[in-house]
Amino acid sequence: MSKRQIRVGIDVGGTHTKAVAIDNSTYEIIGIGSVKTTHDNELGVSAGVVEAFKKCLVENGISPEEVVFIAHSTTQATNALLEGDVAKTGIVGMGKGFLSGFLSKKQSNVKNIKLDESGKRKIETSHRYIDLKDYSIDKVEKAVDELSNEGCKVIVASKAFGVDDMTEEVDVREVGKKRGIEVSVASDISKLYGLTRRTRTAVINASILPKMFETADSTETSVKMAGIKAPLMIMRGDGGVMSIDEMRKRPVLTMLSGPAASTVGALMYLRVSNGIFFEVGGTSTDIGVIKNGRPMVDYSIVGGHKTLINSLDVQVSGVAGGSMVRANNSSIINTGPRSAHIANLPYAAFTDPNDIVNPKVVRVQPLEGDPSDYIAIESENGKRVAITVTCAANALKMIKPTDYSYGNYESCVKAIKPLADELNMTVEEVATEILEKASDICINVINRLSEKYKVEKDQMILIGGGGGATALLPFTAKKMGLDYKIAENAEVISSIGVALAMVRDVVERVIPSPTPIDLQEIRTEATDMAIKSGASPESVEIQIEIDSQTSKVRAIATGSTEIQTTDLSKKLTDDEALELAAKSMKVEKNKAELVAKNNNFYVYTSKKGKANEIRVIDKKGFIKIQRGDGAAIKTTTGGVRAAADKLWEEMSVYKSDIKLSPDIYLCIGAKVIDYEGMMDVQQLHMVMDSELVTRSSQDEVILIGARNDL
Repeated sequence: MSKRQIRVGIDVGGTHTKAVAIDNSTYEIIGIGSVKTTHDNELGVSAGVVEAFKKCLVENGISPEEVVFIAHSTTQATNALLEGDVAKTGIVGMGKGFLSGFLSKKQSNVKNIKLDESGKRKIETSHRYIDLKDYSIDKVEKAVDELSNEGCKVIVASKAFGVDDMTEEVDVREVGKKRGIEVSVASDISKLYGLTRRTRTAVINASILPKMFETADSTETSVKMAGIKAPLMIMRGDGGVMSIDEMRKRPVLTMLSGPAASTVGALMYLRVSNGIFFEVGGTSTDIGVIKNGRPMVDYSIVGGHKTLINSLDVQVSGVAGGSMVRANNSSIINTGPRSAHIANLPYAAFTDPNDIVNPKVVRVQPLEGDPSDYIAIESENGKRVAITVTCAANALKMIKPTDYSYGNYESCVKAIKPLADELNMTVEEVATEILEKASDICINVINRLSEKYKVEKDQMILIGGGGGATALLPFTAKKMGLDYKIAENAEVISSIGVALAMVRDVVERVIPSPTPIDLQEIRTEATDMAIKSGASPESVEIQIEIDSQTSKVRAIATGSTEIQTTDLSKKLTDDEALELAAKSMKVEKNKAELVAKNNNFYVYTSKKGKANEIRVIDKKGFIKIQRGDGAAIKTTTGGVRAAADKLWEEMSVYKSDIKLSPDIYLCIGAKVIDYEGMMDVQQLHMVMDSELVTRSSQDEVILIGARNDL
């Protein structure tokens, strides 16, 4: 009998660090290990990472030899920046000539970067500038030595137009290596123009290197000592993983890896195509967008400044399962942002009803500087409890006994009753108002994100993860008139996301009029980076995106580690695919028409008024595309151009003097390539050609066109 192959994902949360072991063939959860996050340990949170995965293995009878993939999210980069645990950073700026040299000297001289509003926590910087007209290694050595003498523990090498030729930046790195000083090469961190922003991003990266090295070294050593042969991978903020060696060079990429992990978990485990994902914790809720099977990505912000670091666009909302209530003498003012955890109060929902005796309302100030109208309920013995979002949902009997947020109904009613009496309301009215206030905060974020990413409301579903999901999500979904789904094993969805994550890397360049050669070069570069980050060469897939407004060309490379992952489920039958499509389009099965099919995909449409709803479903049961109005053409790679021209014309929308171009998708092999945002059909041809050049002209493909409307 062959040995099991186990994937282990570990997520570091604010309260708990949770490890999940998943069978690599069936994707069944084999075991879970959870420990308190080790914020105060001398090894930091990495100690908890090791404890959680050891507990997971030991308690579930998993041998180290069975582990073929191990990865963890990390809060270390984010925490280092939040807490100001950063190194003083020296900058060696470089440029050429008088005018451009004057600008590059000024732009590379990034001043101290504030990490909080007060400016008490900051990244301190020092700067030296070398004119490339008078460049020598001696000058590099002098600059590095001077910065070192000023107390700089790490160095950034940043050259004007270094993305075109980084020779001198590499020289600085080599000089630093000889002196035992770590150097971040700015053009290694980002390939985009913009010297100030590129330098700032590299400074943030360099400042956390010493802290991240400690974590990486201790975690990797512990994993090896446990007998794990698989290389340790680290979660990135954009939803991928990278090798620990790559993390040592670019730790800044791990910022926001926790929210990224939960979104990836929803994407992989729930087969989400279009949706808003909630991870509801105790204090805050992370909200992100999944569109056409992909999480939306934007640049991270540090100290109020945008960096050039891609991360999932996850908005943090200050309301969650443990959020407390604010009230005056006549009404509920708000829910949150302070939670029962911060106020050091137990939830009424998780308190024995016999401990709530003759309760009365008291108003408290959880932290200095907070409003003093947060509600606590005090019993005659002096014990206090908090009324939270979870308590309100339990009081309305909205939570099932099997849910993580399920609490004691009687306790919730006893705690809410004195507040209801004071406000001349019923318990049900108070509980409803608490959830109204809480859901409004989330709805504002959802509306903002759905507008930003043009997610069609009738295609949207709300997906919940995290321990507090059932306390907040059903009410919010009902208020918005949307369907919702709570993730199975919601409380460990982030760890599942880490375990199922793919290697990911991104190369971005500014190319005003990209040529086929430009696209091929950026494809090759992204492929090489993904392989360096731990992907097996044969698994790497590339997606090209072109932003015509900013002239940015982005190549996104994804791949799996050496152990190839298998399907998440058995292959769909024709009837199962029809049922899935009909359910998604909210029609009877006889109203869903199969318009195209091949070995990898089904394409269904359904008439809705003048529009033609369309769904593309892969053989594993994932809805890869769902749009409100679209069409499909089945063809070969040799016929793609003609099919694209036809769809482009048919799906374009003309309104007065405005032409709205359609979105085009290519189903080729087992993948769907998204060509949203193409400026014209010629640009579409060029980008598609970069994908089709390696294919036989007879390969079967399906082309999808989707209409955009104002």
